[in-house]
Amino acid sequence: MPRLDFSVLLSVYWKENPDWLRLSLKSIWEDQSLKPAEIVLVKDGPLTDRLETVISQFKQSAPLKIVPLSQNQGLGRALNEGLKFCSFDLVARMDTDDISKPDRFEKQIRFISQHPDISVVGSWVDEFIGNPDHVVSERKLPSTPDELYRFGQTRNPMNHPTVLFRKKKVLEVGGYEHFPLFEDYWLWCRMLQHGCKLGNIPQSLLWFRASPDVYKRRGGWRYAMTELKFQKELFRLGYIGLPRMILNDISRFVVRIMPNYLRRILYNKLARK
Repeated sequence: MPRLDFSVLLSVYWKENPDWLRLSLKSIWEDQSLKPAEIVLVKDGPLTDRLETVISQFKQSAPLKIVPLSQNQGLGRALNEGLKFCSFDLVARMDTDDISKPDRFEKQIRFISQHPDISVVGSWVDEFIGNPDHVVSERKLPSTPDELYRFGQTRNPMNHPTVLFRKKKVLEVGGYEHFPLFEDYWLWCRMLQHGCKLGNIPQSLLWFRASPDVYKRRGGWRYAMTELKFQKELFRLGYIGLPRMILNDISRFVVRIMPNYLRRILYNKLARK
């Protein structure tokens, strides 16, 4: 396999867990069979002393590039700023509370080098609570570009912390935009409508940290109203038609306002394996 240099892009803010950040950084550097050429970490506003300590320690052994923001900007804006400092066209995303499996980058770099028509490649994830030995579910997604184009009209086609993308293609559609709760999904839809092809490796390459209140965070009036706005933007983009927008609005609005325990059952039955 030819050597392809790539960056890893992360964003951290003050509420995040220092121990989880340490594990996340370790997984993308020390534990990887194929290491990135650089790791770009955006500090989205001032951080706690414990987070700063983890970052300082990690910087001693890894090619870490720090991008400090004076105030918290939100994920979309923070990632856009970080993209400016990524030296390579291939950029892998990572969240600071998840754990990449040791062969993640090796498999993704091989895939994208063999598929020059693919702009973004992701994978499935193992969702765990507490530690990676306690996997509670697996989020599987379609693999091929055609499947993902159709799938994206109803659900997010990519697991965001697993993706590796071509920066040039992301920037062609304007990069990440400030759209709280939907920054990544909005990016994929704009790329798909722009003619970009997405792909997923049909196996889990990342342990995704879940929590008992994950279903609570995916509900409520604020989430419901933001999702209605999101569907409207997909219609304006031309990615979905009016009938699909109405169906999405009805089905997803009901899910967002239903009691938390019912939403948990629905996710486990329909959205997870």
